Amino acid sequence: MIEEILRYNKEFVKSRAYEPYVTNKYPDKKLAVLTCMDTRLIELLPAALGIRNGDAKIIKNAGGVITHPYGSVMRSLLVAILELGVEEVMVIGHTDCGVQGMDGGELLKKLEERGIPKDRMDVICHSGIKLEEWLSGFGSVEDSVKETVLNLKQHPLMPEDITVRGFIMDSVTGALSAV
Repeated sequence: MIEEILRYNKEFVKSRAYEPYVTNKYPDKKLAVLTCMDTRLIELLPAALGIRNGDAKIIKNAGGVITHPYGSVMRSLLVAILELGVEEVMVIGHTDCGVQGMDGGELLKKLEERGIPKDRMDVICHSGIKLEEWLSGFGSVEDSVKETVLNLKQHPLMPEDITVRGFIMDSVTGALSAV
């Protein structure tokens, strides 16, 4: 699949198909969106929000959550705010999320089945990383979005003038519901 993508990319560049997407690094709408990496949202989310290339910083991960207060998501949001002019943050969960109800213990078993030695996982656990917790999902999308919004608003490095709001998107229709 990667080789096929590379062939496509070469033709994309050669034919100058990138030209409609040319913009700069500053989000025109001064907006950042923290959302899930779900494949259904790749085109649906921007279309449903009416955003185009150059309008917003979109940060995606499994579940659209902050797993560590000083991890890459928080760093990305702070860079977007402090360096790139973001003034508002939307946290957008979605219906039928694969992270909802995810069992960290089951994922650890799957790692073992994929050849990751248990002793390697034990070393990580003894280093203070709670792998089962880290790999666990959440019970409710609504609660997860509320918690993420609260974590952002209460973060000691988050400027007070930044608007942070939470929503759930219907993963079929794109309809947003405020949380």
